[in-house]
Amino acid sequence: MPTPPTTFVGFGFGPIQAGLFLYEAFRSGQFERLVVAEIAPDVVSALRRAQGCYRINLATPRSIEVAEVRGVEILNPLVPEDARSLSQALADASEISTALPSVEFYAKGLPSVVSLLTEALRHKTAHDQAPRCLVYTGENHNHAAEILQDLCERNWPAAELPQARRSVQFLNTVIGKMSGTVTDAKQLRADGLATLVEGFPRAFLVEEFNRILVTQVTLPNFQRRIPVFLEKPDLLPFEEAKLYGHNAVHALLGYLAQRRGYRFMSDAAPDQSLMALALRAFLQESGAALIARHQALDPLFTPDGYRAYADDLLRRMNQPPPARSDRPRDSRHAPQTRLERPPHRHHAPGPGRRPCPPPL
Repeated sequence: MPTPPTTFVGFGFGPIQAGLFLYEAFRSGQFERLVVAEIAPDVVSALRRAQGCYRINLATPRSIEVAEVRGVEILNPLVPEDARSLSQALADASEISTALPSVEFYAKGLPSVVSLLTEALRHKTAHDQAPRCLVYTGENHNHAAEILQDLCERNWPAAELPQARRSVQFLNTVIGKMSGTVTDAKQLRADGLATLVEGFPRAFLVEEFNRILVTQVTLPNFQRRIPVFLEKPDLLPFEEAKLYGHNAVHALLGYLAQRRGYRFMSDAAPDQSLMALALRAFLQESGAALIARHQALDPLFTPDGYRAYADDLLRRMNQPPPARSDRPRDSRHAPQTRLERPPHRHHAPGPGRRPCPPPL
C-alpha cells in the first residue's frame, strides 16, 4: 500500500476552522493535503470557484491584516461522491478538527460526523500503514472530546476498542481566540474587510491570538504537525477560567454597556466605572475561587498571573477596530511567537466592532 499524503481534515468551515485550525495547518507547511467538510452549498461553490484559496482578516493591535490560505479541498458530505472522497481523506489524515455549532451536531445528518469518523478510524485499525491521528474538538463544551469518542466507540465491536484507542486520540481544546463572521455590506466597507473569496459577501474576522491549549497527547511517539498548540495534562482548570472569567465578564460588559447606550464593545473602553467593575468581577469572583482551587497548578492561578490574564482579556475585548493594512500577510512564514496568557475554549464574539447584546 503506498504511503498516503500527509493530510489534515476539518469539519465545518466557519471562522474558527478557517481562521485557526486550517490556517495553522496551512501555516505549518507540514501537510500535503488540506480538506474541509462543509454542507452549505454556496460556501462550497464559492471556495471551488476560487480554486481552494480563501482569505481571513487578522485583527492585530496595529491593523487588520489579510492572510491567504491556499490549496484547500472543500467537500460536501451530503453529496455521495464528496462523501466518498471525504472518507478517504479521513482515513489518510493524521490530524482532524471539528468546529461545529455545538456537540449536538456530531450525530446529525446522513452521513454524520460520527459515522464518517467511525468508518475512517476502523480503516486505520485494520491497516497497519494507515496513519494514527488526533481529533481536535473545537465545540463549546468542556467535554466535547469525550462525547465524540463515546459516540464513535458505540459503533465499534468491543474487541476492536483497544486497537482503536492506540490509533486515535480525541483532544479537548481551550480556544480563547475571539472571532466572527461579517456579512453586512456596510460593515464590510467601513472596516475594509477582505471577503472570504472575491465576489462572495462574507468575511471572517479573527484575532491574531493563537495560544490554544489542547489535551496532552498520549499516543506513543506521535508528533503533532501543528506546532503552535500547547498541551496540558488537565484542561479543566483553564476551561473554568475561560467560562467563569473570560466568558462571564465578556457577557457582563456587553449587557451593561448596552444598558448605558453603547453600540459597540469598543465604545465602552473609556467608561472607567464600567471597566473597573469588570476588573473587580474578574479578580474577586472567578479569580479568588480559581486561585484557591488551582494555585499549585500553573502560574495563571496566582494573584499576579490572574491579574495579567484579566488585563489582557479586557484590552482585547474592548480593542477599537484597527485600520486595514494593505500589506498581505505571508501565511506560510508569519512569526509564531506568542506572549499572551492562556485563555480558553468557548467562542467569544469577534474582534473589532462587536455589538453589545440586547438588554436582559
